[in-house]
Amino acid sequence: MPKVGDRRELSFDKDGKLITRKLTDYTKEIVTEQFSTLNDFLNKWKESDKKETITGELEERGVPVDDLINSVDKKLDLFDLICHIAFDQPPLTRRERANNVRKRDYFTKYGEQARQVLEALLDKYADEGIENIESLDVLNVIPFTEIGSRTEIVRGIFGGREKYLEAVKELETELYKVA
Repeated sequence: MPKVGDRRELSFDKDGKLITRKLTDYTKEIVTEQFSTLNDFLNKWKESDKKETITGELEERGVPVDDLINSVDKKLDLFDLICHIAFDQPPLTRRERANNVRKRDYFTKYGEQARQVLEALLDKYADEGIENIESLDVLNVIPFTEIGSRTEIVRGIFGGREKYLEAVKELETELYKVA
């Protein structure tokens, strides 16, 4: 399996001369143009309601997000790839991030059924990534359907859409607490 740095991106310099660079170097250049510090990136990530918004912004600025993700072990989150490539932070796998949340006993403030849902969301994140847990559609698949219908989960367990989305946002905050 190729490493992130093994892929090259073809581009042209300001004079139209063809140049090649490592995908990591290219990504780092684009990301650090938009976010001059790790804190700038972290703040944008935390403030974003949907992480796919940041993905779209990076793609608009020329970061080949799908190529970047496909060039590495897909168990890494885009967040960790960006932090590692652009800001030299050690990457964590999605499973490591999920386990860190579990170790902090974050779920104790919720009732048993809400904890079941949040644990299942955490597992979904570890397996598939952040984009999947940000959509209410995730509640239409197993294991959530075994807990209840989407409406039962959102209204009955969490007390409404706003409170459910707030719980998901808190879960995301816990996931990305340590960069």
